[in-house]
Amino acid sequence: MTDTTRESDQIIRAAKHSLVVQREGGTHRPGDSIGAGSASAKRKNWLKRAKYFAGAVLTILVSASIAGVILDGIGFVGVMMVALAVMAAAGLFSNFPKVKVPKRSELSKGDPKQMVARTELWLESQRPALPPPAVQVVDQLGVQLDALGLQLETVDPNHPSVREVRELVGEYIPETIDNYRKVPEHLRAQDHAGKTADERLTDSLGKLSNEVDRVTRRLAEGALDDLAIKDRYLEYRYGGDELIEDMTGKAN
Repeated sequence: MTDTTRESDQIIRAAKHSLVVQREGGTHRPGDSIGAGSASAKRKNWLKRAKYFAGAVLTILVSASIAGVILDGIGFVGVMMVALAVMAAAGLFSNFPKVKVPKRSELSKGDPKQMVARTELWLESQRPALPPPAVQVVDQLGVQLDALGLQLETVDPNHPSVREVRELVGEYIPETIDNYRKVPEHLRAQDHAGKTADERLTDSLGKLSNEVDRVTRRLAEGALDDLAIKDRYLEYRYGGDELIEDMTGKAN
């Protein structure tokens, strides 16, 4: 009876999970980028592939030309071999070199722009193992990391907030996902101490997302204060003149 009940609970959870996925438009496509940092890294990789492919095609054509001069033409068979060689190069360099997924130990290294790109690529590689609600939070984190990276570019590398960010991005976020992945897949949807592993992961990532947003806002406070001061100055400098001109015109 207990086994039957357990199986029924698992079936109900699976049905709920399927319904959530359908409502959310299906799972996120693996090739999609969660942020500008990871998208930029992928574009650079595609440019590298294109250069390799162009070099390969040039080598093939030059080799065919030399062979044609030596052999007084390469004939139909030679033309087909050249075509096959170009197709083989296209197939090879459409998948090579691969975008390198950074190791967890590398996430907090480098300048802020590199750190953001590495973390986004690492998070993207983890998405297939995460439940749909957690994937949504990861996608949100990608946007937040882009904003955070822009703020960090104008901050002193020795600023306390930078060290806090490296700890948050390089340790807490990946550690949370690593802890989840240690749970066997068939146990992730089972209740444990009031929540499932799927629910705990989503809740934890949500808290981390809020913390990333808080740090970004704190780093942006200086820029916001400067903008407010400038706005008040312009209002005093130009808004006041317009007011005087209006009053003068009415007096005349």
